[in-house]
Amino acid sequence: MEERLPSRKRPMRIDRRIATHFDWSLFALAMILALVGILTIYSATRDSIQEGSGILALRQLYWLVIAVGAMVVSFMVDYHRMNHLAYHFYAGVLFLLFLIPLFGLVSGGSQRWLYLGYFSLQPSELGKLAIVLVLARNLQFDEPTGGYCLKNLWLSFLLATPIFSLILLQPDLGTAIVIFIVFFSVVLIAGLHSGSFLRLAAVGIVLLPVGWQFLKAYQKKRIWTFLNPDLDPLGAGYHVIQSKIAIGSGRLLGKGYLEGTQNRLDFLPAQHTDFIFSVFAEEWGFVGCVILLGLYLTLILLSLRVVRRARDRFGALLAFGMTAILFWQATISVAMVTGILPVAGIPLPFLSYGGSSLVVTMVAVGVLINVSMRRFTF
Repeated sequence: MEERLPSRKRPMRIDRRIATHFDWSLFALAMILALVGILTIYSATRDSIQEGSGILALRQLYWLVIAVGAMVVSFMVDYHRMNHLAYHFYAGVLFLLFLIPLFGLVSGGSQRWLYLGYFSLQPSELGKLAIVLVLARNLQFDEPTGGYCLKNLWLSFLLATPIFSLILLQPDLGTAIVIFIVFFSVVLIAGLHSGSFLRLAAVGIVLLPVGWQFLKAYQKKRIWTFLNPDLDPLGAGYHVIQSKIAIGSGRLLGKGYLEGTQNRLDFLPAQHTDFIFSVFAEEWGFVGCVILLGLYLTLILLSLRVVRRARDRFGALLAFGMTAILFWQATISVAMVTGILPVAGIPLPFLSYGGSSLVVTMVAVGVLINVSMRRFTF
């Protein structure tokens, strides 16, 4: 009787085409921006007695390691599997948002975070990914002749409403605005009928007075001071006035790294989160801002190239949704701190302090890499 040799397991192989077409440019840009963010967070908080020198920058570095791990998972798993997991992920995010009113941490007048032992999670950040996933799943088939009418989009509106409402009630107006704009961006690119678009715009204009009544008192003040910051220079207008002073004091070449006086003297509020662009602008000046915004622009253009080259409609919608998250959040954040838009508390992607925001941003880039590197597979 012959002795049987132990069977050998076949090693797991990675399609060479996938590895060959890995989008290193997107990965490099994301890492550069994230490292710039850590350096800027250190500068913004090193003199803070409350936070301690370098503590927040070190925490953000830990979060970057976690975020890179999440990004690796998001581009290693075939994005077509995300099609089947979209509703499961959506249900999980919705469950976490329902937990916020019951167990959420209150900070700065808002209840947005869940404490999970060693860290805090902000489920509203995950809501951005959930919206894009379910929209890509629902709109992946060819649109009707002439484009989608409102009756064709009832499921998309139905899925977006609870996430948008729960985030708005926290209150987290900034994230709710980003999700609202991302939702309509994806619907428009999917093929919204022009007549439906005009009807939605008309309804939105009519409902503006109603929405005004639901705003908090401080949110109304921010809008009034956006129109005229001098109405309340020591109150609601203080943030924008000090932000403009910090940006303007940077002039052409800036004051130098760690030398920003508006930041070090604590004139600039929320300098490591919502107003981190002001800290960067004061230290690196106009030239530094042009380079930084150039990096963001390059990232967006490369992301749009991924959308154009996607092998199927689901991949294109998924990539466009992730691009919309990056574009709108960066655009609104910079416009907010420069006084172009009212202050709404929107972090700058990659740069602002916040683990949940960084993880979601890196996952968005990972999904873009995923769609890009699989455009050659069949």
